Amino acid sequence: MSRRKTGRDIDGMLLLDKSPGLSSNGALQRVKRLYQANKVGHTGSLDPIATGLLPLCLGEATKLSGFILNTDKRYRVRVRLGQTTTTADIEGEIVEEKPVPKLGMDELEAILQTFRGEIDQIPPMYSALKRGGQKLYDLARKGVEVEREPRKISIYELRLLELGADFLDLDVHCSKGTYIRSLAVDIGQSIGCGGHVAQLRRTAVGSSYELGQAVTIDHLETLSDEQRLSLLLPISAIADELPIFQLSPELAFFLRRGQAVFAPNAPTNGLLRLFTREGAFLGVGEVNEDGLIAPKRLVKETRTPANAQG
Repeated sequence: MSRRKTGRDIDGMLLLDKSPGLSSNGALQRVKRLYQANKVGHTGSLDPIATGLLPLCLGEATKLSGFILNTDKRYRVRVRLGQTTTTADIEGEIVEEKPVPKLGMDELEAILQTFRGEIDQIPPMYSALKRGGQKLYDLARKGVEVEREPRKISIYELRLLELGADFLDLDVHCSKGTYIRSLAVDIGQSIGCGGHVAQLRRTAVGSSYELGQAVTIDHLETLSDEQRLSLLLPISAIADELPIFQLSPELAFFLRRGQAVFAPNAPTNGLLRLFTREGAFLGVGEVNEDGLIAPKRLVKETRTPANAQG
């Protein structure tokens, strides 16, 4: 027996400015209720202490959420020096304290330089990664610590914003899979005093979505339904770093049925955002080895009410 729908079919993406103390799933559920939407998904969670940009996908947009999940991110983080905690952030118990050495700017810059570029990073125990079918944070809460393999990540930019007596404010532009808590711990260890995340705010996702475009839940609650709908970005805004290619109605017909198609003048490789010549968004396709455009992630025709963008 199929589950009865209780909400509306709405398609689009909302750029949310998550408040502190709220889990990503908690924020998602509140937005889902406000929009009375059948389906909402997030594109990579933020810790409860973290704030900032959390793109949420509604309806058909959830099919493309992976393209946002896999893109780079930018954060502003305050690293509290001199204290190591169980969770690598301010919510954990302090397990070690050391005096914070006085650092010259040249010495600190030399330390930060070692974290720029491609580096190996060991994920924290308090993470959603799994070992033997169990999430690491569940094991950590039981007092169990397991060995974690280092992973390759990239720190594209690591900029010092402010240096205090016992803290660093940093701007971090990083690849997917980067744990800012691990970065804070590792920087603290390099300085020689330990450290943890005291404040964290995500300021950008990819090159297209910035915090200035986002709206808080508190603000959403003051709006009418029509005003909330007007804040939704169209599905075609997702993966907008991919090149656009238009298909004839005939080719679109076969593509929608799961068939790879040949299109003259198409790129020879890579992912594409596909539209019909009439401007309807089809989804994402990929040029295969035979030079055909194969469906990768297709969406149905949008069902967002007419007063929403797109």
